[in-house]
Amino acid sequence: MQTLPEHKKKVAFHTLGCRLNFSESGSIAQGFVDRGYDVVEFGEAADVVFLNTCTVTDGADSSCRNLIRKAQSSSPEAKIVVAGCYAQMEAEKIKNMQGVDLILGTSEKYKVFDYLESEDDLQVHIDKSSDFNGAATTLADSHTRAFLKIQDGCNYVCSFCIIPYARGRSRAISVAEALNEAKALAQKGFKEIVLTGVNIGEYETASGEKLTDLVKAIVELPEIERLRLGSVEPNTMTRELLEVLKASGKYQNHFHIPLQSGSDAILTSMRRKYSMSQYKETLDLVKSYFPEAAFGADVIVGYPGETEEQFLETFNFLRTGPITHFHVFPYSKRKGTTAARLENQIQSGVKKDRVRTLMMLGEAKLDEFSQNQIGRTTEVLFESFQDGYWEGYSSQYLKVKVKSDFDLKNTIHPVLLKSFVGGTLLGEIVVF
Repeated sequence: MQTLPEHKKKVAFHTLGCRLNFSESGSIAQGFVDRGYDVVEFGEAADVVFLNTCTVTDGADSSCRNLIRKAQSSSPEAKIVVAGCYAQMEAEKIKNMQGVDLILGTSEKYKVFDYLESEDDLQVHIDKSSDFNGAATTLADSHTRAFLKIQDGCNYVCSFCIIPYARGRSRAISVAEALNEAKALAQKGFKEIVLTGVNIGEYETASGEKLTDLVKAIVELPEIERLRLGSVEPNTMTRELLEVLKASGKYQNHFHIPLQSGSDAILTSMRRKYSMSQYKETLDLVKSYFPEAAFGADVIVGYPGETEEQFLETFNFLRTGPITHFHVFPYSKRKGTTAARLENQIQSGVKKDRVRTLMMLGEAKLDEFSQNQIGRTTEVLFESFQDGYWEGYSSQYLKVKVKSDFDLKNTIHPVLLKSFVGGTLLGEIVVF
């Protein structure tokens, strides 16, 4: 009698939020693969659906709830796992949603395999652990660029931010552990590493070791050809770090330096650790080492009490300054934060208008910056093939497309940029 093949279990992931979340999802996905699961696209039928959530804004919370409903619709028989920051902060709300089997906080999500075997109807595991759980992109989630988590949590007390409550105090991986993780990524074929964390500028405070020593160790790996840093607070960007990044010859021409507001009065109320003059000095310092750098920045509009004049301070700085990659968010009231208790909360319609204004400015600035690259040759790491074009990103984190009959995935080539169409640079490979 012929036996039927054993059903191979499937797991689907959906990750919201920051690069840190994506690196953590990568490690957890690899854990499923190691246990015999196939990783399938979110929306396909699966035995387990893992939602790694974010709670930085009301919009993120709403997205999490929508994803739970979609997961139940696409995989009605699956065990639905809701994990991460939203789960940490709003477990009671999630408990009331139909179809959720497992709720795991920011630390407990790494123990998902311990809990999945249980037959309990609904499990909630929210822990205030101060352990550091390492994470890195893996082949299981198919990214070409590898995200390597080196730090977690935050000791800052910005008035608007819920993340220290969700992720805890700052902690970090050691240089030796980070190097071992980087070696593993290199052996898997990754050519570019992005060092991520909630506040990687706090690395030395959290680990007792220098971020510059970590960078030096990783760039010495011959297989790693490109390095990027995640978000770096402006008050933690040092000349020493820039000297090491420049000397490496592998650091890319893109920096993400949070702004939040262009108004000194708003920055003070937010309890940010810099003024606008200091922020500008930081950008100038980076430019002195990386003259061709593109800059990304997070911006919050509609902070309590933000006047039209204060919003215009932000607008005018972004209009005239070197920021090219805008990440704009409406202020969201986060329970337990200082800003949530402030008077003069801004109406939703005003916040939406201000977001729209900055998004339009951001699109125009990125288009202008991209068009100014036409005629230049840049190195591109190719990631995917879509609609007849190979797509990848330049050193300045600009999307580039080329036509080629060769398989370019996870390869780096010099590309002559020839035109800018539909928000993307088109070019030709100069040399194979």
